[in-house]
Amino acid sequence: MKKRWRKVAVCVMVFSLMGGSLLFADSVYQKVRVWSNGKELSDGGYLIDGKTYVPAREIDGLVVWSDSGKLRIIKPNVHISLFMGDTLFGKVRVGKLKFKALCQVDSLTDDIASVKLSITDPSGNVKDLDSQNLDSEQSDNFWFSTKEITYDFKDSGKYRIGFYMKATKNGDYSLVSEKVITAIN
Repeated sequence: MKKRWRKVAVCVMVFSLMGGSLLFADSVYQKVRVWSNGKELSDGGYLIDGKTYVPAREIDGLVVWSDSGKLRIIKPNVHISLFMGDTLFGKVRVGKLKFKALCQVDSLTDDIASVKLSITDPSGNVKDLDSQNLDSEQSDNFWFSTKEITYDFKDSGKYRIGFYMKATKNGDYSLVSEKVITAIN
């Protein structure tokens, strides 16, 4: 009987210490919800010692890890202008439309391998519109002009034009900037 009480006492003490440690660890940081440009970030963030920490991949920019373990975030200024002929636009009627995009990139701090433009329809379907490989002699600012694009705005709603960059030839594209087109009936 004494052995059984001893085992129960040891178990109670161990679980008490574990619970206290978990409570202490939980009070050191707090998971928080984070929004950027009206969208909630999927991973959210953490509040630690009064500071909010957000995963780097959640920032609309190009995240590059170096072999030495350093992290670089490349987030230049990108301005997207959309033209029907010589006319700038942001709203369209539902249906087919021919247009061009002119993207101005400035304050680029690192070389990048390529850029692309894509469109996401209101249902979430993505279509690449145009891309360009860049040479190693690029400057800290440049223009990216697409060929003429014919796109069918089938449904009314918000379409997102995304400007993406890729740091290396074999790397992945990362969203750097967006522009919204509203299609109306």
